[in-house]
Amino acid sequence: MLLDKEAFSDVIKNTPLISIDLVVESSDGKVLLGKRINEPAKGFWFVPGGRIFKDESLDAAFERTVKEEIGLDLKREDAAFIGVYEHFYDNNVFDNKFGTHYIVLGHKIVTDEKLSLNNQHEKYEWFEKELVLKNKDVHKYAKDYFKGNK
Repeated sequence: MLLDKEAFSDVIKNTPLISIDLVVESSDGKVLLGKRINEPAKGFWFVPGGRIFKDESLDAAFERTVKEEIGLDLKREDAAFIGVYEHFYDNNVFDNKFGTHYIVLGHKIVTDEKLSLNNQHEKYEWFEKELVLKNKDVHKYAKDYFKGNK
């Protein structure tokens, strides 16, 4: 269920948002990042993803997010669950004077299919995985997905 701006602003101000992030990797080991056009994290490279709506199951949210973000028809079992993450931002999509708190369910997808990318990002690029952690324009929360052995 989509909320109007005022209701969604109240939610952001008073509760954490639950979302799904997608670590999309090609068979040659490159990862897909998009340059964000909206706050929070505007102007940074970030993995595709989206929030879970009220009364939406995790399976339905995953399928919708994958379809909307990268244009694929996948089920949750087609991805590897890589963990729960927390993201804390000082701002929000509406530029109000409060932050955004996300609880993020990270999933990894390996694909070489042609992707249909949405308009939430200025542009998309495939990055060498080893260079993601060194790139100052990749957001620190996106880098978290590439630390360790995940």
